[in-house]
Amino acid sequence: MIRKSKGMKIFNVINILIMIGVILMTVYPFINILARSVSSEAFINAGAVNIIPKGLNFDAYWLCVTNPGFGRGYFNTIYYTVVTVIVCLVMTVLCAYPLSKRDLPGRSILVKFIMFTMFFGGGMIPQFLLVRALHMYDTLWAIIIPGCISVWNVLIMITFFQGIPETLEEAGQIDGLGIFGTLWYIVVPLSKPIFATMILFMAVGQWNNWFGPLIYFSDNNKYPVTLFLRNILMASQTLTTSNDSINNILSQDQMPAESLKAASIITVTLPILCLYPFAQKYFVKGITLGSVKG
Repeated sequence: MIRKSKGMKIFNVINILIMIGVILMTVYPFINILARSVSSEAFINAGAVNIIPKGLNFDAYWLCVTNPGFGRGYFNTIYYTVVTVIVCLVMTVLCAYPLSKRDLPGRSILVKFIMFTMFFGGGMIPQFLLVRALHMYDTLWAIIIPGCISVWNVLIMITFFQGIPETLEEAGQIDGLGIFGTLWYIVVPLSKPIFATMILFMAVGQWNNWFGPLIYFSDNNKYPVTLFLRNILMASQTLTTSNDSINNILSQDQMPAESLKAASIITVTLPILCLYPFAQKYFVKGITLGSVKG
């Protein structure tokens, strides 16, 4: 056993203290929001709520779950996220798998063309006009198709596919598998770590997406829950919002505006927080295996 020097011990102690500080700074805002969501409005307005709830009550959560707009927005968000993950994952695989073959004609040019879009874009107005011209406005595809293929995800997946032994694919082709058969029966089962990573990226991105629906949806019934949260945060300050049900909640003096904001934040972020621990091991492994190789 190698004994650590005094300098190394001091270095480890400093690292541990720094990491504890980082953890506290990361966890504190969430604990504070959680405490505010179950505290009395009077204690919140007085600035007495820190990490321990005061005047315990769950009125804010009851207002969230019983509001029709919240339930509808939650269903929309789940639906949008599931469809987005399926479509984006399929399109990313179909884009990355051919580009992972070094003998693909024009591969270098195609990769450079795709990477060009990573640094240069047409802008929001041309994209909006294109969505309108393609008759996707006020449809689900307006928030899926424009960002369907992420260049970063494609590059990570290309590198991962290149790490799969070619002998396995050749063995499958000898057994009579075609390109899609090789992809489905050999490549996909070996790609669970990178798929879990991509699913996490795509799900979090779509779950938190509110700007796209704000631009491309004209029907409030199609709004995701993140827009519901945005309207609550805005209405709590201005008491003016396009959603009348939220305005009715916050315009009443007895309603807990501050705790309602905190409860809305917790209910919106909770599913992703619950999902991440189960996907963490695949997330780390996928990023490592999909990292750029020398």
